Amino acid sequence: MNTRPAIDESTGPVSLSVAFNQDNSCFSVGLDTGFCVFRSEPCELQVSQDFNAGIGVAEMLGRANYIAIVGGGRQPKFPENKVILWDDAKKKAIFTLEFRSQVLRVRLSKSRIVVALQNSIHLYAFSSPPEKLSVFETADNPGLCCLGLKIIAFPGRTPGQVQIVEISNGNVSIIPAHSTPLRALELSPDGEIVATASETGTLIRVFSAANCTRIGELRRGVDSAVVYSIAISPNSTLLAVTSDKSTMHIFDLPTSGRSRNGSMISNRPHRNSNSSSATGSADEGNKQKWGVLGKIPLLPRVFSDVYSFTSAHFETDDDPQIDLGKSVAMPIPGILGGKPRKGAIGWKDDHTILVIGAGRDGRWEKFILGEGEDGRRHLVRNGWKRYLGRN
Repeated sequence: MNTRPAIDESTGPVSLSVAFNQDNSCFSVGLDTGFCVFRSEPCELQVSQDFNAGIGVAEMLGRANYIAIVGGGRQPKFPENKVILWDDAKKKAIFTLEFRSQVLRVRLSKSRIVVALQNSIHLYAFSSPPEKLSVFETADNPGLCCLGLKIIAFPGRTPGQVQIVEISNGNVSIIPAHSTPLRALELSPDGEIVATASETGTLIRVFSAANCTRIGELRRGVDSAVVYSIAISPNSTLLAVTSDKSTMHIFDLPTSGRSRNGSMISNRPHRNSNSSSATGSADEGNKQKWGVLGKIPLLPRVFSDVYSFTSAHFETDDDPQIDLGKSVAMPIPGILGGKPRKGAIGWKDDHTILVIGAGRDGRWEKFILGEGEDGRRHLVRNGWKRYLGRN
């Protein structure tokens, strides 16, 4: 009988979390040995900090040298209930925020700090020391929160709801987005659109942030799925979504409901299509995925729903061999055990989409949205890289 211990063939760090900065020009990676920052395109290492201990959350402030970090992994560098603001230029901590439970996500702007716990959102003024402004109760939250220039969005106190808070005056609005708990939440770059997905993962719902009116409903698919990420293009006309189906879908967004006075603006037609091909070739125009079936009354709604106009495959390596300890920051919502985040989307511009994933096999992938000779829009992978340097 072979009694020798198994040889660990793994080398190098494991990424516990990934997150783009506000303009998607860089992304930060929490490692089981520290953290690092990469330029988004080309994918190049910019900053590396070795603590010889785990960082489960690493969130950047734009392109500044400030990074909010939280301990994570089997050997956390810091307690998982503390947020450390790290000044990478000075290589030291500037201040610490301590909470009663694990910190799941941090969002930063030049004026505000938002900290997400399982059942509360904490809002601070970005000062030294930080000034606590508000605390909001939430339903069980896996770390969803969005920080815009004028508003903050996060789950409500009832599962499936979204709270919208105006930063200037603290006014709160409620969006009854879904009947089941939220799994993904995104705010458009202009702060006027809120997009949500529930734990069911079949529908993406789109709302006006100004008046909380639903302005669109997009069908990712018929089967349930774990939605990894939702992201809206810089010009707020396209939406991308990834899931555990290893597919990224691209949708046209409606333009209605964006007026600040609460009145509805006329809708331009969605472009809908068949998204079944590997490269995402699609039927453009007003045709639904199911063609004439979508016009027959009394058929199930899946035949008339708005589908993506293109899609493409991305890599989701599950890293089953990784033991990340009892808890990992930024877990995939609804997945027990806290696996590393996959399928995080960043729009580099209105035609270039980047997808990154954490884990031992940390991947960066680049996709280009273009138009073919047939006049249809296609999503094609243009490049990829293991950003941790493994072959």
